[in-house]
Amino acid sequence: MNEDRRYIIRGIILLIGIIFLVKLFSIQVIDDKYKAAAQNNIIHKVIDYPFRGLIFDRNKKLLVHNDPIYDLMVIPKEAKLNDTLAFCELLDIDLEEFTGRMKKARRYSYIKPSVFEKQISNKQFAEIQDKLIHFKGFYPEARTVRGYDFSSLANVLGYIGEINSRQLSRDTTNYYKSGDYLGITGLESSYEQFLRGKRGIKYKMVNARGIDKGSFNNGEQDTLSIPGENLTLSIDIELQRYAERLLDGKVGSIVAIEPSSGEVLTFVSGPSYKPSLLAGKKFGKNYSMLTKDSLKPLFNRPLMAMYPPGSIFKTLQALIALQEGVITAKEKIYCDGTLIGDHAPPGYYDVHKGIMLSSNNYFHKVFRRVIERDPTKSPFVQGPEGLTHWRSMVNKFGLGQPLGVDLPNERSGLVPGVELYNRIYGKGRWKYSNISSMSIGQGEMLMNPIQMTNLAVIMANKGYYYRPHLVKSIGETGFILPEYQEKISCGIDAIHFPPVIEGMKDALGGTAPRAIIRDIEICGKTGTAQNPHGEDHSVFMAFAPKDNPKIAISVFVENAGWGGRAAACTASLIIEQYLRGEITRPWLEDYVLEGYFGD
Repeated sequence: MNEDRRYIIRGIILLIGIIFLVKLFSIQVIDDKYKAAAQNNIIHKVIDYPFRGLIFDRNKKLLVHNDPIYDLMVIPKEAKLNDTLAFCELLDIDLEEFTGRMKKARRYSYIKPSVFEKQISNKQFAEIQDKLIHFKGFYPEARTVRGYDFSSLANVLGYIGEINSRQLSRDTTNYYKSGDYLGITGLESSYEQFLRGKRGIKYKMVNARGIDKGSFNNGEQDTLSIPGENLTLSIDIELQRYAERLLDGKVGSIVAIEPSSGEVLTFVSGPSYKPSLLAGKKFGKNYSMLTKDSLKPLFNRPLMAMYPPGSIFKTLQALIALQEGVITAKEKIYCDGTLIGDHAPPGYYDVHKGIMLSSNNYFHKVFRRVIERDPTKSPFVQGPEGLTHWRSMVNKFGLGQPLGVDLPNERSGLVPGVELYNRIYGKGRWKYSNISSMSIGQGEMLMNPIQMTNLAVIMANKGYYYRPHLVKSIGETGFILPEYQEKISCGIDAIHFPPVIEGMKDALGGTAPRAIIRDIEICGKTGTAQNPHGEDHSVFMAFAPKDNPKIAISVFVENAGWGGRAAACTASLIIEQYLRGEITRPWLEDYVLEGYFGD
């Protein structure tokens, strides 16, 4: 019996010993929270955030830089305050806010650091830095926010912001952590992978008062951050500022592109906002103010606004008709103004005269020939068949689909198809007369402003374009993404462009005489986009010079009436400024800046 009892006691002791050994093994090897708690008493793991890539204009002028800021981190287990009120006064917060932030930090982790106060400015940090050492458990972490050298390009550059839970859950790279910043809109978003760089980690030793005592283990476990790649934009900042000035106080857009490369020279959305408003601690307040603005300054009009193109679309109609062989360049077609409202006088029209005088009736007849190709068939059959073929040709001009611009949220516009008219009128119950308004760029046809400029690019290049892009090169090597080096054909033979271009050259004398520049041949086309809600919109697209074009442009000014007024005059000034570097017609500049576009 005694022998059995001895074995039982030994077994119990052995069991207890095993339990303690297992627990000790668990604490020291398996469960790292005790190790982390012990190490956090003397070692701080500090994220070394990289400098985000800088952004320059095409002439190497700095547009976006990095301003230093600090996040104040807290480790709840270590946070011991002898004077909470003094700490609150230091950060200019009240006791209730302090309590709420500490609760949030504890919910996140009792032993891991989290952000207590975000984006302390460099100046403010300098004022409180020496006092922070008296508050154990709190330490600063250096970061940067964006700074801007110009109050321009907000809709191009975009802004950065703290990653949210939805974005974090979609991060398949596992690069981002809670509290990280990333590009939200604009180029900051499109080129995030190049701009962000790669963060590093530094391990620092601190004493019981939180004072930095140097690197841990001579920095052998540290990893250096790698700065982001710099971007060089195709934008000319001085031309951009001038264009923004001309559009100030108006609603609309200006987009200019270099035809030979697809590089965007100016990109104006009006009204806009100062990019600095969405950087720093006042981001939330300013963002709320901008979203409530009835003029929608955050709305990127060159990419997102969709309008009927109006008469600028006649250039495309002429090219398709010539390519399809339903007209010839010199063929005379009599127009008496009875088919559709028209400013052009009655008479005989060919392609050149039809473009020059912008004859609605001429293009009504031309479009009919494109649609109704087989007289042996019913008009209700010819309509859908002709529209399907015509639409496929229009799509090759980059219409009805995104062009692939290197900015987010580009809309496709609308090139109506058979399905749309079947829904409106019923299958087999519509014909040419139901879609004839598209002959002059009205009706259901919609384009965004950058597509309008790209149409001018195609005219300048006599049949091809490169995808419009705002980044000229990336990083020290100066590479460009391959999709912006692809030459894209619109499917029209170059031989068909000269009569259209000649018509565009001579159109300025008839519809936009103010836009004429001495010694610079501008090939342009005005448009007046109908607006059922008020004054019509003013539209103009052009390229210059006629031979060896250097710039293609479109201007869209809402509620400004005829295209030959606001839009053409604005475009003419920008063309002159870009090609000559100066304005020789101050009277025209005053006319545009005043914004009264009467006769």
